[in-house]
Amino acid sequence: MKKLQYLWEELNASFWLIPVLMLVIASGFAFFFLYLDTSFEYQPTGFWKYLFSGSVDSARSILTIIAGAMIGVAGTVFSITLVVLTLASSQLGMRLIRNFMYDKLTQVALGIYVASFVYCLLIINAIRENDELIFVPVISVFAALVLAFAGIVFLVIFIHHVSVSIQADKVISDISDTMSKSIQKLFPEEIGQEDDLPDPSLEDLKNDYPIMEKVKSSDSGYLQSIDGDTLLEIATKNNSVVILHHRPGDFLVKNAVMCEYLCKEPCSENLIEKINDCFIVGKVRTPLQDAEFSIHQMVEVASRALSPGINDPYTAIACIDNLTSVLCYLAGARFPSSYRFDEQERLRIIADKHTFKGMLDAAFNQIRQYADKSPAVMIRLLESMVTIYSFAQTEAQKKEISAHGKMIFNAAERSFHETRDLEDLKERYTMLKGAN
Repeated sequence: MKKLQYLWEELNASFWLIPVLMLVIASGFAFFFLYLDTSFEYQPTGFWKYLFSGSVDSARSILTIIAGAMIGVAGTVFSITLVVLTLASSQLGMRLIRNFMYDKLTQVALGIYVASFVYCLLIINAIRENDELIFVPVISVFAALVLAFAGIVFLVIFIHHVSVSIQADKVISDISDTMSKSIQKLFPEEIGQEDDLPDPSLEDLKNDYPIMEKVKSSDSGYLQSIDGDTLLEIATKNNSVVILHHRPGDFLVKNAVMCEYLCKEPCSENLIEKINDCFIVGKVRTPLQDAEFSIHQMVEVASRALSPGINDPYTAIACIDNLTSVLCYLAGARFPSSYRFDEQERLRIIADKHTFKGMLDAAFNQIRQYADKSPAVMIRLLESMVTIYSFAQTEAQKKEISAHGKMIFNAAERSFHETRDLEDLKERYTMLKGAN
């Protein structure tokens, strides 16, 4: 099931799927309208005769003009899209290209113009004028006019959409929405179920399951997805335990141990292959099961904004604000257990889970390292620590937040030259220490 979901995500991120589907649909509509024209000899009268073409030459002329215009606009849409991707990669980060590839309106825009071009070609090919037959598909030509008008309206919508979508605030908002959705279910929450029993001892497990097989990666790349349901089914069926050494988002080198398979009887090569098939390794990270993917995207936008070539602290501060919102949610969220049980409450999988410390480090470490020369950003980072601290539920969380606050203060103290900036920083740091 996870493989199907992974394939769907890949298709969904492709730029060709919707245009190809629309091209096929346009071809179907062309044959449908031609069928109507051959079945019903419609002769427009009154006002309608000004909208429906009556001669072969006028029909061919209209369709030729529409076809040429549509393929020209399709080239324009493609050029605009390339410009947007270039600006996004240079100003905001390469990893954001995937977000623009997901943009359905851009895909639909390209699909409309390509589909209109193919539709007109099919209708032109059906027009006949000879001694035996004169065929003018008036309904089909009128549909082409409607399609051309819709294309003009959609071009205006597309240009507006592109001008809005490339703005930094809109990009940050979209990443924030994706980030909020991805943290709703953290890995390995969807695998099996949890139990209230004390965590089992790893040594006792290895005594109960004396045979251990190491499942290794067949290729280098990022672990994109783990088919937890199939893995749990294999472990339950063979009365075994799987210890995962990695989670989605980790980079694997070839022949790296992905998991250990603990069992009571020697397992076949076929079984090892089935376990290996539960791991999808690719060349790039994906947000399918990787909760940190969107956090890294936000961090990349902030890091680019803080680079000397761009120097945009306002964008960096906007990223920090959105990351703060996510970390405040995670401070109160319950992270799933690493120990996953089957329906009979038997331990089957030990996973490498997400932690609050890991999320906090992923969100703020790199920004702190790049922002040490920007007082406004460093002060906002400390304010974020104060805010997150107010949502912390455990002493371990408070300890990690305080440690980040100390690192921010130390880095800023070494780099600040203005006394008032340093006073503002100390004021925020005193607030954090006073909350302890």
